Amino acid sequence: MPNIKSAKKRVKVNETKAAQNKALKSALKTSMKKYEAAVASGNMEAAEATYTAAVKKIDQAVSHGIIHKNNAARKKSRFTKMLNNAKA
Repeated sequence: MPNIKSAKKRVKVNETKAAQNKALKSALKTSMKKYEAAVASGNMEAAEATYTAAVKKIDQAVSHGIIHKNNAARKKSRFTKMLNNAKA
């Protein structure tokens, strides 16, 4: 347990930031699962709607430093390919 005031503050700030990161990552995973389920069901309207939501969440995760930009690019590429293959 820290004794110095600044160290105590860092502990509090780190806990808050960790909770925010966890919530953002959880929301990202949820949107990705919803998209994959919509594509698997074959519902193109739902798939396109969830695609835009998932891509938005991925971009937000990158801007907040939750995932790396190359990881995001890979995910978006795979999602786009899934959507295009489902349409064909």
